[in-house]
Amino acid sequence: MERQDAQRVIDHDVLGDVELVELARQRDAAAFRVIMRRHNRRLYRVARAVTRDDSEAEDVVQEAYSLAFTNLGKFRGDSSVATWLMRIALNEALGRLRRRRPTVELSALEAEHRSDAHIIQFPLMTSNCDPERAVAQREIGRLMERAIDDLPEPFRLVFVMREIEELSVEETASLLGMPQATVKTRLHRARRLLRQALDEQLAPALADTFPFDGMRCTRMAHKVLERLGLSPPLAG
Repeated sequence: MERQDAQRVIDHDVLGDVELVELARQRDAAAFRVIMRRHNRRLYRVARAVTRDDSEAEDVVQEAYSLAFTNLGKFRGDSSVATWLMRIALNEALGRLRRRRPTVELSALEAEHRSDAHIIQFPLMTSNCDPERAVAQREIGRLMERAIDDLPEPFRLVFVMREIEELSVEETASLLGMPQATVKTRLHRARRLLRQALDEQLAPALADTFPFDGMRCTRMAHKVLERLGLSPPLAG
């Protein structure tokens, strides 16, 4: 009976992060997998915000997990497992960036991008949109990714943490080691720059939005003529 209890299968998916860390310390492979599955996307996005390269961001996440898992004894629970992992990934990504190029002063970036941006609003797109809208939505997503990539690094990182990962101001400030007021300022400027970039890229396409031609136009015309008691013209 005791042997059966010892061999009882553990449902790792229902365990909390701290419990998973305890199992990982015992070299439980399933615990490692669940931890990674839970935090992969967040770590990747943060790493991607720094490196702006898909492959390197993936390398950063792998290195971050390697560092974390070989130093599990150092995790004391002072912060959440998510915050602990994010800090490791962030440090790894920033370390690579520093080795690649000198640090750029924020003041210089801010001076370069002080001009006000025109704000353009876009209608929300429903999840059950037609195929043409689905294609348009994917294209807008690609435009958004490129525009985020083009943000200056200090603003891009704050934007990803606050707007995409939905971290609080307090969490973001703690991870980046900066005052909360700085987080708010950088997020505000990131939004302005992003709107400006999207405005410049999408403005030429606005004239073609909400098309109503082709079969849709013909079908409506036929219905109106039928209601008027008129025969639709024969197709030429």
